Amino acid sequence: MGRRHTTPDHQQILAWFRKAAERGDAYAQFNLGLLYRKGEFVERDDRTAFDWMLRAARKGLAYAQNHVGSMYCSGQGVAQCDVEAARWFRRAAEQGDPSAQQNLGQLYRQGRGVPACAEQAFCWFYRAAEQGVPSAQALVGECYLSGTGAPHNHALAMAWLRKAAVQGDASAQMNLGRMYAEGQGVDRSDIMALGWLRQAAAQDHPVAQRLLGRAYAEGRGVRADPLRALGWLERAAGQGDCEAQFDLALLVSSGRAAPADDARALALFTRAAEAGHVSAQYNLGSMYGNGRGTGRDMQRALAWYRRAAEQGAPNAQFNLGVMYATGQGVDKDEACAARWYRIAADQGDASAQNNLGVMYANGQGVHRSDILAAFWYARAAEQGHALAQYNLAGMYHAGRGVRRDPAVAYMWMLLAAQAGDAGAAAGRELAEQRLDPGQLARGRDLAERWQVLRTPATRAGASL
Repeated sequence: MGRRHTTPDHQQILAWFRKAAERGDAYAQFNLGLLYRKGEFVERDDRTAFDWMLRAARKGLAYAQNHVGSMYCSGQGVAQCDVEAARWFRRAAEQGDPSAQQNLGQLYRQGRGVPACAEQAFCWFYRAAEQGVPSAQALVGECYLSGTGAPHNHALAMAWLRKAAVQGDASAQMNLGRMYAEGQGVDRSDIMALGWLRQAAAQDHPVAQRLLGRAYAEGRGVRADPLRALGWLERAAGQGDCEAQFDLALLVSSGRAAPADDARALALFTRAAEAGHVSAQYNLGSMYGNGRGTGRDMQRALAWYRRAAEQGAPNAQFNLGVMYATGQGVDKDEACAARWYRIAADQGDASAQNNLGVMYANGQGVHRSDILAAFWYARAAEQGHALAQYNLAGMYHAGRGVRRDPAVAYMWMLLAAQAGDAGAAAGRELAEQRLDPGQLARGRDLAERWQVLRTPATRAGASL
């Protein structure tokens, strides 16, 4: 990097600082180090900057100690060392330097150079915040908001975030916007949320830009405007915000803001997926599996479903089970299919529970067990899964894994038919020809009770 344009006056300032620094003046040493660090009046030289900063720091100058800590933290002009960074930040912080106090708090928050300790982080943030540092005030507000290192307290979170926000801190403005949007400690107000998010977004805060884009997409606090949503999401996505990349991919694939562009959606899903975004990984698997935006590629679909599945996504785990069960993109392996179905089923995925029931009923990839088949069909059926309800009806009709009960079988057949299962509709008609009036009446009564118990008012314990 070339040095900035200098004048004779600049050269005199530099010469004065150098003479004073060489005589041992700590302030001159600090300022000379700062000139070398910034490349002002002189060629930028991080190593020389560090040397002069260190001389001033050893004389006890807090500003220099904070800079030395910062240079150790980033490896600028010296080998990176979190332990040394923490040592120098502490020396400056204990002298009351607010920047050093905030920096030391960040090291405690991240467990860098010191044991991770949310409470210590909060204490140092608080000391800096009391000196009026907006970024520290925002951090204190975040701690109260999340209950990290301090008691969860919406009122105190709001107070500290507002102090920082009115001084222009973008993170505080963004968090205030979220509090109003979600009604955290305040009456929910989409309009107030939008006002704070706009201020943060104008400062290029990517999360605020993403949330503002969502507000325009959903019409929250403003008339829905897909084009403006597109613009804000593009700005956030361009800064590497993977949530924004995911939202933008959904928007461009939907065709709401412009003609649908699956190829662009694929590229955006890929960026987010490579950053570890689980839903993007799942959607990317789906696009490869269905040939959207690219040629159909079941092996790539399998790879992306696996990455999402290994992060705990039940829909991806279910799809992996289907691919192993059918041999799509991988050699058929019913045991592996059953294993993935079970992982998804344990998380409550109804389709996985039904398919696992089928595996147990037929002895595919697992030891045959009518009892376990009925168990998993019932888990899915209770969630309203029509095919599982139909399968469970068959188990009650035949007395497989459960005691035979034609009325209960009819109940599940009715529910499955009402949910749109064509096979259940035919089965219902057949059952109505075979069952006696008492069995039919009991089955209908059981179906009505099942539906009543699952209405929101009943689940909430509503009463007359």
